[in-house]
Amino acid sequence: MVNLSKELENAKTIGISGHIRPDGDCIGSVMGLFLYIKNSKPDATVRAFLEEPADIFDCIKEVEEIENAENVDEEFDIFFCLDCDKTRLGAAEHLFDAAKTTINIDHHVSNPGCGDYNYIVPKASSTCELIFDLLDKKYIDKDIAMALYIGIIHDTGVMQYSNTSPKTLRIVADLVEYGFDFPRLIDETFYEKSLLQTQISAKVMADCKLFLNGKVAFGKVDYETMQSMGLKSYDLDGIVNQLRLIKGVEASVFMYGLENGDNKVSLRSRSYVDVAKICQNFKGGGHVRAAGCTVSMDAESALKEILKLIEEQI
Repeated sequence: MVNLSKELENAKTIGISGHIRPDGDCIGSVMGLFLYIKNSKPDATVRAFLEEPADIFDCIKEVEEIENAENVDEEFDIFFCLDCDKTRLGAAEHLFDAAKTTINIDHHVSNPGCGDYNYIVPKASSTCELIFDLLDKKYIDKDIAMALYIGIIHDTGVMQYSNTSPKTLRIVADLVEYGFDFPRLIDETFYEKSLLQTQISAKVMADCKLFLNGKVAFGKVDYETMQSMGLKSYDLDGIVNQLRLIKGVEASVFMYGLENGDNKVSLRSRSYVDVAKICQNFKGGGHVRAAGCTVSMDAESALKEILKLIEEQI
């Protein structure tokens, strides 16, 4: 485990970033650590770098302070890579490489560790859970607790996925004691969907197809549809989980088209298919039951390759 207090002791400039297309755990861990360092080291300069978060995360304190790293050129005393390895930092990767000290905190089994110090725990529910482990509790306040709570509920499906452990539940109990409105956070950041999100989800579900005797569900959104409907990547959150909930389905595959012709792929499994292993074949990764990758091929060709790999496990 990283001794966070010791590493931060003499740092004057601190950078934090997470993966491209940030999800709830990524945003929650980045902002939770960002707010914590501001509390515990008020004389230090701390900056957070991510792609623009979805509007649902506007409830997190100072989320508007998140910056785009593209035009930033600075050598930080410490740079944190959260919820991924450095190859998924996007525009912030060069800042990580240039830092005097690098720290990688993650819970993805596919991450070998890319920092001078690495805290990689695949059995953890989320990176937010690991961040909570590292914090000096006297500096945690309601805003930090809320950010970490959001990350945990998003990566555990509100404590329903198999990555939820007794330790996770104890941490959630500790966080809730800080007094934020947790039922509202669950509704507004996890369950509530815009009309556009509801429409695209309904379209994908209506057009989805089953393969391998009904054990695999597949849905997609092509790039032209993304453009015509004005969709952002976060508008598609949760669709792959909806596909997995179809009766009899063991694994779900969801793809959406990117501007360069590639396809972003998300996979989920119910009980025995290791989707992280499948995604590693395409230089992706994640968890045993939830993983993703980007493929440089059309959706039909990508699906054909993925189905072969799923069939081998089935």
